[in-house]
Amino acid sequence: MPPPGVILNIIEHRRRAEGEGSIENPVKFHGQDFHTLRQYCLRNRLRFTDGTFPPDSSSIGPGIMEDHDLARVVWRRPWEVVKNPHLIVDGVSRFDFGQGRLGDCWFLASIGAMTFQKRILEQVLPTDQGFGNDYAGIFHFRFWRFGKWVDVVVDDKLPTINNTFIFVHPKTAGEFWAALLEKAYAKVCGSYSDMAIGYLSEAMLDFTGGVYVGFNLRRPPPDLWDIMHRAVKHISLLGCLTPQGQKSGNAVLPNGLVTGHAYAVTGVTQVISYGQPVRLVRVWNPWGQAEWTGDWSDRSSLWQSVSLEDRARCLQIADNGEFWISLDSFLKNFCILEICCLSPNFLDDSKCRWASSFHDGRWVAGVTAGGCIDHIETFWTNPQYLVTVTATGPQYTEHHGLRNTLVTLIQKSDKTHRHLSPNYGIDFYIYVNHRQKFPSSFFYGHNPVAKAESFPVAREMTAYFQLKPGKYIIVPSTKHPNEASSFVLKIFSKLYILYMEVNAEQLQMLLNEKVIKGKQPDSSQLSVTGKLCNEEFSRLWKRVLYYRDIFLKFDGSHSGRLPLNKLRSAIHATGFTVSDGLLNLIALRYSSSSGELSLESFIFLLLRLDCMDSKNFFFSQWLYLTIYS
Repeated sequence: MPPPGVILNIIEHRRRAEGEGSIENPVKFHGQDFHTLRQYCLRNRLRFTDGTFPPDSSSIGPGIMEDHDLARVVWRRPWEVVKNPHLIVDGVSRFDFGQGRLGDCWFLASIGAMTFQKRILEQVLPTDQGFGNDYAGIFHFRFWRFGKWVDVVVDDKLPTINNTFIFVHPKTAGEFWAALLEKAYAKVCGSYSDMAIGYLSEAMLDFTGGVYVGFNLRRPPPDLWDIMHRAVKHISLLGCLTPQGQKSGNAVLPNGLVTGHAYAVTGVTQVISYGQPVRLVRVWNPWGQAEWTGDWSDRSSLWQSVSLEDRARCLQIADNGEFWISLDSFLKNFCILEICCLSPNFLDDSKCRWASSFHDGRWVAGVTAGGCIDHIETFWTNPQYLVTVTATGPQYTEHHGLRNTLVTLIQKSDKTHRHLSPNYGIDFYIYVNHRQKFPSSFFYGHNPVAKAESFPVAREMTAYFQLKPGKYIIVPSTKHPNEASSFVLKIFSKLYILYMEVNAEQLQMLLNEKVIKGKQPDSSQLSVTGKLCNEEFSRLWKRVLYYRDIFLKFDGSHSGRLPLNKLRSAIHATGFTVSDGLLNLIALRYSSSSGELSLESFIFLLLRLDCMDSKNFFFSQWLYLTIYS
């Protein structure tokens, strides 16, 4: 029997190889195909109603409305409330919509930032729909969810009270793109109430599938302004947060800012005031009101100190939630800046090309969920990713070696409802490859060369640091052992990265095909990203044949099945010693329902034990990735 997760990994690799989950071929959320459903409705003169996200209280969810208000909710289609509804009128704008009762400012701030990026908007909001001739009450949107683009279908029934939309609603011209986008995201999260609290980074990543970096404005990097300026020029979403006040919830301060609130950053510029350059940041409140009242606000006298051209270019006096603030005031009054870009190019002005890699992984309780390094007796069981970083010829310099690698770790849950999936504290460690095996003893004697934060409790976390050319392992972990979750590991580097990976499905097929005949398979048939030399493959094959012969020796009935009462003797005959407790675990893990081990399971068990005992680093690591992939 393969180790936990192998079958799921094989299925996932197959889907990716076929292009499923790409922006061109997104996964159909709940198996719903937009075009098929719309065509069915048009052919039968129906208006679509989504049974997977029904227009009732279950889709609103608990905790955001009183029972007496919930009983008054009527789900209406836009044309039942507005005379001439549209999906989009003259393009999209952050001023097209207003926030409703739902506390999803983090989501709406991300939408506001997205209105400046046509390419990102076209990914999320397909243009093949509307309220025209092909209207059938059905719409669809695309989100990047944990490594895959998904296409989400919704009907256009929106909750109202007294004919007033209670969540996101159009402000002008009856545009409903934002309200329907909010509904689609609520479906992905499980309900509207599952969106009540969140992080800018979540929505930004789900809109882009890109590179997320957060900056603590209490300790900003010295080149923060340059980073922001580059991010605005690239295809990026920017947002920021104010600190939480003395009480939970949102409160409007005397300076006009709202505590514990998410904003979109919609622009940066520099003006000359009294002969001195001043750096300004434009910020938008998704409430559509409550603006900064200090220096450089809409009615600040400082605008009289700049040129007429700068004033005409920047200043708009309107109570629309958007305002300018100096960079110094921005740093004093906001605590976090979040940027999500399609590539890491905004991080510096070097011309190096970024290489990238993407990995799906799992922390399995009792198997690969070892917790942080404080739990060193189990830490080594965490998934380990072996990478080789090499300079790409003469272009590598020490300058390029500084902050040249970015790693993002994203945890994901299989829960239907977002609020039922509390985030664990997550982090990752990077160790220099010392050409040794990586059992627990390795971590007693070696410190990581890089580590991210101190286990932030968030869906995703990112670190940006230096890695010189060499060999490394990356160990992602939760803070405590046995915290089970799937995760996504994304690695970006200015240097070339070689990953030692082997297609485990192909290896298993080759071994199964040749193992009875005793004829060595051709290693060239394997899809090997890292280079596996013939000598190493031959060594693997010799071990397979050796374990096969041991199995046949103890399989007296020649049935191809090994009874458990002979298992200990067979294992001992290979040179390994197992305790009673370990033997029980092996029996549970590898035996069939009849209590016997197949030849395949026996060989993979012994290869696994051999992997943990091998003295040859490259062989053991290759074998580890093969068996555990």
